[in-house]
Amino acid sequence: MTITASSLRGNIYRLLDQVLETGQPIEIVRKGKLLKIISMEKRNKLDNLVKHSCLNGDLESIVHLDWTEEWHSDLP
Repeated sequence: MTITASSLRGNIYRLLDQVLETGQPIEIVRKGKLLKIISMEKRNKLDNLVKHSCLNGDLESIVHLDWTEEWHSDLP
């Protein structure tokens, strides 16, 4: 994320918290130069994963699905 120094001044605490939570650096443009705020602590990349609910319904019914009609083997 790249922001201006004015935007940093108006939102500094929120932006610092964002860097701490996500581990993503923030780039600031000031007088045509680029500055960067980064966290010195390494975060585990798995901490950024979002939990998703992918399967809905009865899981037992999925185990017993019959795919024989949909399966087309192209192997010789």
